[in-house]
Amino acid sequence: MVDHTTTLLNLLDEVLSIEARGLRLTKDSQLLDAVPGFDSMAVVALIERIENEFDIAFLDTEIDGSVFSTVSSLQTFVEKHLPD
Repeated sequence: MVDHTTTLLNLLDEVLSIEARGLRLTKDSQLLDAVPGFDSMAVVALIERIENEFDIAFLDTEIDGSVFSTVSSLQTFVEKHLPD
């Protein structure tokens, strides 16, 4: 399986405009309430970027705060939606 961590970190970096600091995050890094600027508007922008980047779509009912708890939880959520 392909590791999508770097792609997700790049998207976080772009959405949050944190100038490559996103690439210093690890899979265990906390996101919500931990990364400056990662608020509800950033979540919406990130979801849109992820859907476009990976050509997938999420249902609103699937998304809650736990998805954005850590880089790993976000990666797991995204990979669950990728075609096999």
